[in-house]
Amino acid sequence: MRAAPEVVLAWRGPVTDGEMVDLVASHGGAPVAGWWDRIRPHSLGWVTARAGGTLLGFVNVAWDGGDHAFLLDTKTRGGHQREGIGAMVVRAAVERAREAGCEWLHVDFRPELQSFYLDACGFRRTDAGLIHLPGTALSR
Repeated sequence: MRAAPEVVLAWRGPVTDGEMVDLVASHGGAPVAGWWDRIRPHSLGWVTARAGGTLLGFVNVAWDGGDHAFLLDTKTRGGHQREGIGAMVVRAAVERAREAGCEWLHVDFRPELQSFYLDACGFRRTDAGLIHLPGTALSR
């Protein structure tokens, strides 16, 4: 896949745990060494965006093995945010989930990312439920 002359997108392209740590740190995130190596086997796939070999963007697509896929961990290198790279990797992930036969692609996001996911990427608002497991006891 080719998104723009300088940015090359790849589905399930090679990406190391060290590159993921560097990408997360580049935008002020809190990287966890070993994270990518642990979750990669549970993914339907992922999209990488590179320029000159440098990892500029990433998104992971997890799934239930059937109709539902889940967009996770959309990331863009700190110095390249607001250049459309995040939207490019998300659009590529949407197409690949569709090609895999998924019927639904879910995404959760913080309120400040609403315009990115709803406007730039085409997701629609939906009702959902969420339990924060470490801090919640279920009542019967």
